[in-house]
Amino acid sequence: MARSPASASVRPRLPRAAAALLLGLLLGSTGLRAEPAIFQGADLAMGRKLIQENRCDACHAEKTGGKPHAIYRPGKRLTNAGYLRGMVEQCNTELGLSLFPEDVTAIAAVLNLEHYRFKD
Repeated sequence: MARSPASASVRPRLPRAAAALLLGLLLGSTGLRAEPAIFQGADLAMGRKLIQENRCDACHAEKTGGKPHAIYRPGKRLTNAGYLRGMVEQCNTELGLSLFPEDVTAIAAVLNLEHYRFKD
């Protein structure tokens, strides 16, 4: 016995945009995000804490005439995640902060997430 089109079970389908949004929300809520391999597993909470404790914004404000975030210019001097991490390491060395490598990576991961958004 053939089913008539009217009696066939119809499953509602999400429009592609809604499906993409839902997928993005699900991935974001699970902590998965597109990030450079160098930052995978970085402790973002620790990075934020270290940025605050070491007064990174205050130091950068002195260097940029009172605008601490003006120093973050994606695509200018820094063109990828490795260079970003290298610049954080340079601050660590120049200022004698004695940060561990994982601390430098955590700080760079926060800066990437909040300012640079490198995906490589």
